[in-house]
Amino acid sequence: MINQTPEQIARDKIDQMLVEAGWVVQSKNEVNLTANKGIAVREYQTDVGPADYVLFVDRKPVGIIEAKREDEGHRLTAVEDQSKGYAVSKLKYLDNDPLPFVYESTGTITRFTDYRDPKPRGRNVFSFHKPETIAGWLKKEKSLRDRLLDIPGLDPIGLRPAQIVAIENLEHSFKKNRPKALIQMATGSGKTFAAATFVYRLLKHADAKRILFLVDTRNLGEQAEQEFMTYQPTDDNRKFTELYNVQRLSSSYIASDSQVCISTIQRLYSILKGEELDDSAELDNPNENTWMQQQVNKKQNIPVEYTAKVPIEQFDFIVIDECHRSIYNLWKQVLDYFDAFLIGLTATPDKRTFGFFNENVVSQYTYEESVTDGVNVPYDVYTIETEISEKGDTVKSGWYVDRRDKLTRKKRWQQEDEDTKYEKNDLDKKVVNPSQIRNIIREYKHALKHEIFPNRLDENGEYEVPKTLVFAKTDSHADDIIKIIREEFDEGNDFCKKVTYKADEDPKSVLNRFRNSYYPRIAVTVDMIATGTDVKPLEVLLFMRDVKSINYFEQMKGRGTRTIDKDKLLQVTRTANSKTHFVIVDAVGATKSKKTDSRPLERKPTVPLKDLLGAVTMGVEDEDLFLSLANRLIRLEKQITDKEKDKLLEYSGSKNLKQITKELLTAFDLDEIENKATSLLSGINKSDLTPAQLADAKKQAQQELITQAATTFNGELNNYLDNVRKQHEQIIDSINIDTVTKSEWDTTSVDKAREIVKDFSEYLEQHKDEIKALSIFYNQPYNRQNITFSMIKEVMEKLKLEKPLLAPDYVWNAYDAIEEVKSKQPIDELTALVSLIRRACGIDKELMAFDKTIDKNFKTWIFKQNAGQHNRFTPEQMEWLRMIKDHVVGSYHIEVDDLDYTPFDAKGGKGKMWQLFGEEMNNVINELNEVFAA
Repeated sequence: MINQTPEQIARDKIDQMLVEAGWVVQSKNEVNLTANKGIAVREYQTDVGPADYVLFVDRKPVGIIEAKREDEGHRLTAVEDQSKGYAVSKLKYLDNDPLPFVYESTGTITRFTDYRDPKPRGRNVFSFHKPETIAGWLKKEKSLRDRLLDIPGLDPIGLRPAQIVAIENLEHSFKKNRPKALIQMATGSGKTFAAATFVYRLLKHADAKRILFLVDTRNLGEQAEQEFMTYQPTDDNRKFTELYNVQRLSSSYIASDSQVCISTIQRLYSILKGEELDDSAELDNPNENTWMQQQVNKKQNIPVEYTAKVPIEQFDFIVIDECHRSIYNLWKQVLDYFDAFLIGLTATPDKRTFGFFNENVVSQYTYEESVTDGVNVPYDVYTIETEISEKGDTVKSGWYVDRRDKLTRKKRWQQEDEDTKYEKNDLDKKVVNPSQIRNIIREYKHALKHEIFPNRLDENGEYEVPKTLVFAKTDSHADDIIKIIREEFDEGNDFCKKVTYKADEDPKSVLNRFRNSYYPRIAVTVDMIATGTDVKPLEVLLFMRDVKSINYFEQMKGRGTRTIDKDKLLQVTRTANSKTHFVIVDAVGATKSKKTDSRPLERKPTVPLKDLLGAVTMGVEDEDLFLSLANRLIRLEKQITDKEKDKLLEYSGSKNLKQITKELLTAFDLDEIENKATSLLSGINKSDLTPAQLADAKKQAQQELITQAATTFNGELNNYLDNVRKQHEQIIDSINIDTVTKSEWDTTSVDKAREIVKDFSEYLEQHKDEIKALSIFYNQPYNRQNITFSMIKEVMEKLKLEKPLLAPDYVWNAYDAIEEVKSKQPIDELTALVSLIRRACGIDKELMAFDKTIDKNFKTWIFKQNAGQHNRFTPEQMEWLRMIKDHVVGSYHIEVDDLDYTPFDAKGGKGKMWQLFGEEMNNVINELNEVFAA
């Protein structure tokens, strides 16, 4: 091994890579093609000279490896002609066809070209493909990239326009052999459904072997699995999971017959490392881990080595969900490991996202576009501010206050011996002020009834709270909010529930009830449903925590954007007309605080203990990490109580902090590693030991020490360590009483409302000459009594098609935001539309429900009829007149022939009215049509 040439070093590395991938390496003088399925023969003679390696599978030549020394890695593309020359040459003793599989490698950098591809193009690969894989490729008539050209045109049935564009452009990108592609689609616009569609098409039409759907939290993986389980293609009456095997990875086992694998990036990394992953490592996305971000910034990537049971060709395609997060930074090696097409899905890309995907953006569909198309609903912002929320306060010396243990929530009463001033950022951490939470919740309840969704009274006159999601800072904060919500709304436990991973109740069960059942009306979460969870009936997001990441904030807002069918909404919210928008209630300035589009490149060296624990649990083996964690635990051991030390033993497998710390330090102690290596080699005579054996023993010894230290950590232990080291107590400031200082629509929401009213009026003006009803309203006021139900429906259908944003409910709310609307919004949207048209074209000076206009006009007409001739109409005639009025409320017009239908037919129909009114019948009907339309 000593004094080797660079060429020899490269050959040794290549030999090792081949062996790891399942090849047997032989010299040209000792060829035995029956020794293994795959044989790599060095220096095999061709008619243009000896090839560095010739690859044989099942005794037949299939490929070439051109070896170069490491410092020639930059010019591997320049030797493609040379390697191709060997591939098309004749091998000694054989009358072979050109060999299709060609590699150029330095042992560090390896490139691969499949010359069966259309327009063959070389690509970097992590290692060599297995012989079994190449044998499988040769059994197929065409290569994967050739098969991609055969994908038929997309059937657009059941797909939205943006999904059609995304899928068609992506498949075009595949056909152009672009290795990476980015799909940007707004939250709620159907990214996962589009992904299920193109995954199905790749499996069916391109005969893809296996596709990976990659996420960064277990929650997203479960949701993706549900999407595939419910997906049904338009060209087959079976569900996706009846056609193809879908496996969501919950261990290191990848089934050989799985065609779609769903996995977190954390689990995939642990599989490549050959380690089991603690389930808790999948709860949070790695992007939130400060320690791991620091390693990115220091360019300290986590090493990934070749894993025979998960070869580089394991997946043909990798779909990366929520790819705007930094899985492609810290975890980039995991993606680089596989020889696969990469497809990114995100609603909120940043500059790094575009860069990683080679600026190959096959679809860009923004939230604004999705709202314009009616795919998503828009939002308005309502602001609540309180004195203490903005300025904090002071707990004075001498006051008696409660102090609460953060873990047990046990309270003790004590007299303060010094002032404790707290700022807004200290709230719900160092100090909890129940009055601050109570005033926000109380004001929210008031604003709901009078400003936000005022027309939500049920048949008993009780206000129905719209489905509301509250974002809290911590689990403790969530508990405080829930308690106060139940009190202020005068409701029981079912009314408001917590949905976090740490909740005592099954969070999936609570979330499912929140989505599909009447209760709970309000859910409080910390981060479980901040991203990627579909709750379509949501109409309010109440922010009681701020967030600094613009991407995370956009994802949180995305929980409210989903559209929902009116009938499905009514199943959970009985008083809702339809979901035309949602409302962000901002109680912490979240909509105005400064946001960053990514984590800063330089951070303070301080890393939260939670992030160190999380990194170890994920299987990261880094000396700085182990030493940093050991240092924190040494300090913690001096701080915690004996009772807390005993509790810790329950979670650690009976190891105390001193033992845990020692194991962390020992894992990188050279003396300890050497001692353990010596014991591993105890059965071998020292004089017979080679340097390579000793090096392998040390490597094994260190790995065992690292594993012993790391396996102590698990979700329960990590949570306990993270919580027990925090400030043990919170001051409960029940003395300083808060007051609301602002409760109003955000100015941008008011401006938006004016814009909506303006857009609505302009739309009516533009179409007043082509839509019959509008033409009458604007140009023929004397003909308004002739407007029929079908005419109004024509306006509604055209409006929904061309301007879905101008739905009557939403326009009504816009008027309500900029002028005093005394009338309650009609339940029927066509009635609301007539009311809005009358207001927009100036018939009514204020917005009034058309049914109320009819009532008012009817009373005025009856009063005039009775003036001068006491009780002109008999009680039976009045009953018929009221029936006509009620009919016009829903049909906008009445004809004599309508008297033969419900409800008139039950009272005798046209003949009965003639008996009652005689020759006046037609005059009365015409007069009422005119009166009601006035």
